[in-house]
Amino acid sequence: MRMGFFICSPISRVIVVLLGMKFLIAGLGNIGPAYELTRHNIGFLTLDRLADQHAFAFQTSRLADKAEFKFKGKQIHLIKPNTYMNLSGKAIAYWLQALSIQKENLLVVVDDIALPFGTLRMRAQGSSAGHNGLTNIEEILGGKDYPRLRMGIGNAFAKGSQVDYVLGNFSKEEIDALPTYMDKATEGILAFCTIGVERAMNLHNTKS
Repeated sequence: MRMGFFICSPISRVIVVLLGMKFLIAGLGNIGPAYELTRHNIGFLTLDRLADQHAFAFQTSRLADKAEFKFKGKQIHLIKPNTYMNLSGKAIAYWLQALSIQKENLLVVVDDIALPFGTLRMRAQGSSAGHNGLTNIEEILGGKDYPRLRMGIGNAFAKGSQVDYVLGNFSKEEIDALPTYMDKATEGILAFCTIGVERAMNLHNTKS
């Protein structure tokens, strides 16, 4: 097969290895102080936590606040799209292309009302489940085949109050628990970049 021949080429093998050393982590959220501590912004908050842990800073760049650092030989690029949640795909598509990163080396960190607060679910692909940010990413990337880390925020809201809930601030109890929760998420992110999505899922998905 042509593909087999291509992979066996020494130059191509080097290219594949080098590309596999770069990752794009996209935390979803909305920009602005009014949204900073809302449940919908847990993707932003988790990337900020990772920045604090590894002493790097975000800088405003094209379509996103961006940062990068190295971890165990991997070059990890992080973005927090400044397009607002519903247009997250535009920033992600731009940076995948600009950095020459394969879609399988993308990890989207996102809130999920279908999971209890404190629950992590990493998947290699899947549906948007009605999440507007994921829906936009699907549309722009042309499919559901990209990894994502869903972070549960619970669903303690009355019928018709979903928007107010996800755009509402975390409760005091949730704020107190957030550091430990986000630490587990950052461990999962780094595992994704170093041991791959399947092993990271097995190690870091919250057991039911």
